[in-house]
Amino acid sequence: MKFCSSAAVRVIIVLAVVVLAIIPSSEAQDSSPQPGAKRAITEKDLFNFVWIADPQVSPDGSRAVFTRVVTDEKRTGYETSIWIVATSGGEAPIRLTNGKHDEHPRWSPDGKRIAFVRDGEKDDGGKPRPGQIAILSLAGGEARVITDLPKGAGDPVWSPDSRRIAFLSSTTLEDIEKEQRKKNEAKVGGANTKESASPGGPAAQGEHESDIHIITRAVYRDNDEGYLDFKRHHHIWVIDVPLTSDESAKPLQLTNGDYDEGEILWTHDATRLYFLTRRIDEPYYETPSTDIYSVSSTGGTAEKLASIPMGIGNLTLSPDGRRIAFHGSVTQPIRSYSQPDLWVMDLAPNAQPRNLTAGYDFDMGDAVFGDNAAPRGGSDPTLYWSPDGRGLFDIVNTQGRTPLVHVDAQTGAVTEITRGDQAVLDFSIASDARTAVTLVSTPVMIGDLFAVAMDDKKGGEQTRLTDANKTLWSQLNLIPPEEMNYKSFDGLPIQGWIQKPPDFDPKKKYPLILNIHGGPHAAYGWVFDHEFQWMAARGYVVLYINPRGSTGYGQDFGNIIQYHYPGDDYRDLMVGVDEVLKRGYVDPKKLAVTGGSGGGVLTDWTVTQTDRFAAAVSQRDISNWASWWYTADFTLFQPNWFKAPPFQDPKDYANRSAITFVEKIHTPMMFILGLADYRTPQDSGGEQLFRALKFLKRPTAMVVFPRETHELSRSGEPWHRIERLDNIVGWFDKWLMGVPHPEYEVHPEKPGTKSANH
Repeated sequence: MKFCSSAAVRVIIVLAVVVLAIIPSSEAQDSSPQPGAKRAITEKDLFNFVWIADPQVSPDGSRAVFTRVVTDEKRTGYETSIWIVATSGGEAPIRLTNGKHDEHPRWSPDGKRIAFVRDGEKDDGGKPRPGQIAILSLAGGEARVITDLPKGAGDPVWSPDSRRIAFLSSTTLEDIEKEQRKKNEAKVGGANTKESASPGGPAAQGEHESDIHIITRAVYRDNDEGYLDFKRHHHIWVIDVPLTSDESAKPLQLTNGDYDEGEILWTHDATRLYFLTRRIDEPYYETPSTDIYSVSSTGGTAEKLASIPMGIGNLTLSPDGRRIAFHGSVTQPIRSYSQPDLWVMDLAPNAQPRNLTAGYDFDMGDAVFGDNAAPRGGSDPTLYWSPDGRGLFDIVNTQGRTPLVHVDAQTGAVTEITRGDQAVLDFSIASDARTAVTLVSTPVMIGDLFAVAMDDKKGGEQTRLTDANKTLWSQLNLIPPEEMNYKSFDGLPIQGWIQKPPDFDPKKKYPLILNIHGGPHAAYGWVFDHEFQWMAARGYVVLYINPRGSTGYGQDFGNIIQYHYPGDDYRDLMVGVDEVLKRGYVDPKKLAVTGGSGGGVLTDWTVTQTDRFAAAVSQRDISNWASWWYTADFTLFQPNWFKAPPFQDPKDYANRSAITFVEKIHTPMMFILGLADYRTPQDSGGEQLFRALKFLKRPTAMVVFPRETHELSRSGEPWHRIERLDNIVGWFDKWLMGVPHPEYEVHPEKPGTKSANH
């Protein structure tokens, strides 16, 4: 059955409705306008946000599937489901799966089925069950889970003939044997065999699963995964796709060993798979490199094809099967920031990669960022070859914007396809490259899908496919920011944005919040940011800037802060504040500063250099570089930011650490920290400054979020994201606006009394 017409799309939509019966009204889009005047956005509007992630166009280009994300009923987590929409526009999206944790949909090459990952509910111990690969037939019927591996399965990749799926799993043979023993015991009502019941037998030995960590490596934990298990590695498996509901299949493990694999690619004849790996025990001591291997799809010894002298990703195979393309950043000279480029390489002995975009001074495969990319279900944008192999499609981070581009595979010439003040966060290209579907965000749109015409006559024309937040947005008064460009102290051009209150009056004097991005190699831009819109709605002018070190302005602009961070980037920010003050609508006595991660570093540094700010909130920061070097989930052993480790050059670390200059801090400071943040552990950041400021009897407070990692502001628990916002502005309201907040006092003031801090 072929699906290549709008009529066929409507058939699929009907089938989906039949499968799922009636979708609750809360899941459907309400296009009716809301009566009454629009209101200002609130922090709790986040509970009603709808996010879209991971768009995937069907092989014939007529439809796209995507992951839809919402907060759960308790507002402590997120739910994901798979939806479908016609690329012709004008038809509402339809829900395809009824699970609460379905994500990462992938079309079969014949367009008849969709593979996706279905995460399980929590087990009896409260732990989430691992995700498994599921299949949904577009001919009708329920989705069917086809894997049952103890440690789950993910990243499904269809074979070109649509008969098999390759995927990744960290399951070991011991895991399978243990799971089988449990199933056998359950069959006999929990009774053990004589062998397993005997003292020292297999069951007795396996009753206790140790939770201690025996650590032998310098990098032993990860911000997202927690403590790493070096006995487990992500390996490649394949499974035959069952054709009927009563047919079963057993997955086959293709790779093994003490190293991880990823970025699976099938050869066009489906006989082999390419993949990326790095077979070095402790790779963080060396400059990045990547090995490309291949393995037979029926099993056997993996063969090494090439070693690439850089970290690479987004591997993709050319239509003729003779070349690969990927993103990578050169490793020499050593920099704190090396711009990602687009590379191609022949699949031939002794072939060398060729940098297509060496003469294009922007960041390939990268995007500007806000605080509302989908908190679950997202994936990194990939690369697509044109059908004739003469070009590639990519995105690029350039001066606050992220367009979809075409790159000539011979000359490297880059041509922008999409235009305007927006950010393409993800995209997918149909097999014939006539249709692209992009996930687009702007300062007044979280992220929706647009079909992009790719032909010469209508090149770049965008047709809106989704309006996921239409009902909510019809109620809100959202204002685009104002772009600001200025020259810094040394003449370097700097770009920034000013978010004004919805009812802005240029004759009034407003308090200002300087909001500093992290990274430090990242970039603000024309993308939605709830935090900025909400702060402005609370009556603040919000200034956000891309100082030197930011991405999207060329290699030299990004790397200029190497061995000088924090430093002149702080001066860029202060010049930006002065530029806004010249406009006359900001009260110079009511300035606040905040930032997270690298922005926390600069917030800490700022208040050691000036007393011009009435209050500061430092989030997920680093106040002591030496302490961070010893405790972070990744440590820059190579001289990217520092020329030597702290025990060899302690002065350099001390001179760039805010804790060294803590006695100069007179600004009231709040610190926002996550207990599970291994990227910037709290005891290397705000906790040290908090303790020192308490000793100095300076006004300070610390807000610690249980269970939260470094991703608190972007994908933390919904309630925690709200409480984070409330405390940031609560602290500023207290010190800039005189609003009482007794929770920030050692002895909360009694009703009718006035705090000594006011």
